[in-house]
Amino acid sequence: MTAPYPKYSSSEGVIDAAKAVLGDLLIAASEHVSEIRLDVRRDMLVEALRRLRDDMEYQQLMEIAGVDYPDRPERFEVVYCLLSLTKNHRIRVHVSTDEVAPVPSVTGLWPVAGWLEREVFDMYGVLFEGNGDLRRILTDYGFRGHPLRKDFPLTGFSEMRYSEAHKRVIYEPVRLAQDLRTFDFMSPWEGAEYILPGDEKAPEAPGAPTPLKADEVKR
Repeated sequence: MTAPYPKYSSSEGVIDAAKAVLGDLLIAASEHVSEIRLDVRRDMLVEALRRLRDDMEYQQLMEIAGVDYPDRPERFEVVYCLLSLTKNHRIRVHVSTDEVAPVPSVTGLWPVAGWLEREVFDMYGVLFEGNGDLRRILTDYGFRGHPLRKDFPLTGFSEMRYSEAHKRVIYEPVRLAQDLRTFDFMSPWEGAEYILPGDEKAPEAPGAPTPLKADEVKR
């Protein structure tokens, strides 16, 4: 039995409809791999999303995501993923900003945006003007930096652990032991030129010579 509705709705005519609804609020519109992207003015974000919700029937805010492009003057993009239940269709709305310029909060349109904006703030440091509870939500309150920025060090600045001595969670500078971290970048299929730890305990059985390397095979 086939479903009475399409699994995915067509994007045909969506960009033209968005241009008519958004007018000068729209900076650019594009379609790639059947996904619609709308770039709108940051200062008019709330009005743009309101028109998309009320006039184009994109009723649900499914997600707010962040993207970091460190080489751009406005390095961050905030992406709003909208879903139309009546059309069975999704679009993405993008705005750009930097570390200082705030993005208008859309909690007045979708209350759930309060939590989603906090995630973007925590991970990227993007500020949201009008969010009355802009606190960290995925990291701890004393965490330094924003983990999903491209220039954030992979090891972080500090590590957190429970201390039996203090009977509480404590923070310490990151200390990575490098004694055993020696890399030779050799192909494991050709075999190392040295004995790996533990191999000396397993002597080679008689009649089972070590396989030849590719350049040693006689053709």
